[in-house]
Amino acid sequence: MDDATTNLVMQPSTLERALEIWNAGGPSMYAIGFVALLMCAVGMNVLLTLAFGGLWPRGDRGLARWVASPASARHGGLRGLVRRAATSGSRAAVDTTFDEFATTSIEPVERQLRIMRICSNTAPLLGLFGTVTGMLATFGALASGSGGEQTMGAIAKGISEALITTEAGLVVALPGVFFHYALQQRLDATLECLDRARLLCLRHAEAGTADEAAGADADTHDDADDEPLLAGEDG
Repeated sequence: MDDATTNLVMQPSTLERALEIWNAGGPSMYAIGFVALLMCAVGMNVLLTLAFGGLWPRGDRGLARWVASPASARHGGLRGLVRRAATSGSRAAVDTTFDEFATTSIEPVERQLRIMRICSNTAPLLGLFGTVTGMLATFGALASGSGGEQTMGAIAKGISEALITTEAGLVVALPGVFFHYALQQRLDATLECLDRARLLCLRHAEAGTADEAAGADADTHDDADDEPLLAGEDG
């Protein structure tokens, strides 16, 4: 076996190196890892809810088509909401339909985004906590050691813990901030779409109410015109 092959065999794998860094970070790494997993899980759930739960924002043309022809809108999500609101028949019913949708579909997403924001803000604080504990271990080794190899090893371990936890907290927080921002922007676009859909449905309800009122007035006038004729026939 040549020297190149021997060095390749002796070189630690990526997983072994990652585990070594993880263990060097100390107990704070477990808290940072939990926050990272929670943030990723919540973020992916929000993304899937927006993409496949019928909450993806739509353009004005699509909304107008659903309002004009509610039967063409499928059940569920924004389509189902517009379908129910467009066929509700009154302004009060439209407002009630949209308020119920906001309570059942939008507020859970907003709560999950708040959890993501808390996680992204907590990760660097946990890293700072690990930094403090690592520096305390370093100063403890300096105070109690005699300056030998064992003391230098304890000092190096404390410094490694301080630096690794700081880096881990930032590595978790920075992508989390951008991920949260992207999801929040998408939710804001969905809320704007809901406002436009509500306005279209209110106008549709007003038009339907006006048509019904015009039809009722026409029937009343027809009945009034028929009454003298009937009276003359009886005479």
